[in-house]
Amino acid sequence: MSAPIRSRGRVNRTTAGVTVEHVQTKGEIADALAQLGIQPRRRYGQNFLIDGNLMRRLVESAELGRGDRVLEVGPGTGGLTDLLSRRVDRVLAVEIDRDLFALLSDRFGDDPGVALILGDALDGKHRVREEIAGFVDGEGGATKLVANLPYQAATPLVLNLLIDHPAVKRLCFTVQAEVGDRITSGPDRGSFGPLAVIAQTLGRVTTVARVPPEAFWPRPSVQSVMLRIDVTGHPFPDRAALHRFVAVVRGAFDHRRKTLRSALSYGLDAATVARACQACDATRRPESFTLAEWMDIHRAVEGV
Repeated sequence: MSAPIRSRGRVNRTTAGVTVEHVQTKGEIADALAQLGIQPRRRYGQNFLIDGNLMRRLVESAELGRGDRVLEVGPGTGGLTDLLSRRVDRVLAVEIDRDLFALLSDRFGDDPGVALILGDALDGKHRVREEIAGFVDGEGGATKLVANLPYQAATPLVLNLLIDHPAVKRLCFTVQAEVGDRITSGPDRGSFGPLAVIAQTLGRVTTVARVPPEAFWPRPSVQSVMLRIDVTGHPFPDRAALHRFVAVVRGAFDHRRKTLRSALSYGLDAATVARACQACDATRRPESFTLAEWMDIHRAVEGV
């Protein structure tokens, strides 16, 4: 394999006295893939962000300090990895594509601050968990996700990190706009569901930027959005209670067109359903309840 083009070490440009970090261009990415004899692979959701300003904005939204540890899922050709590794002492990059993993290994193999994992971040979540658990944050540091997420992996990955990885304190990522809407949505909207309830219960969600299709190569057919979720800590006595809350919410929305009473009856016994119905107007549909009302329902289900 011939050596891929590397942008690390390139001279950054200066505009109006301000130094602007170099970010991989479309041409550099295309050249690197051509040297590997491959094209972007749709099955892996490979749409590479080529807008340098937006990529820098994503990095800035994470407010990284040298003591932070960063998880990146879907590093692709390493453009974002490059920016991240300049700011923190440790980046864990998880790539599913073997050819891109080889490119990344060539590009970052000599960088002790970048650890690479070949595999699916979801199927290999136990290894990822072990790696994150092994992170030792520097002084004042925290573990954060910063990534241009592959579209098909975004929803389960965000939920997995929020629910099962308490060490991750901030998530800054690019996703399909439809997924972003389901994370930021409020009650009585068709996009409101388990993703919004769980994400907004466990964290503070803000929109960083809207990302047009032309910011990517190849250009996707959909709009995208950059989000930031600051994990605020869950309002549950333990993680087992959190998992029960998640199960109730997911179970109810599996039957979102039914009343809450009917929806809950699919997964809970009659006595528990009766308790839950005392805490709210159970003739309403699941999508109509606010976050505070979902917590009331949870406490009723728990009998507390």
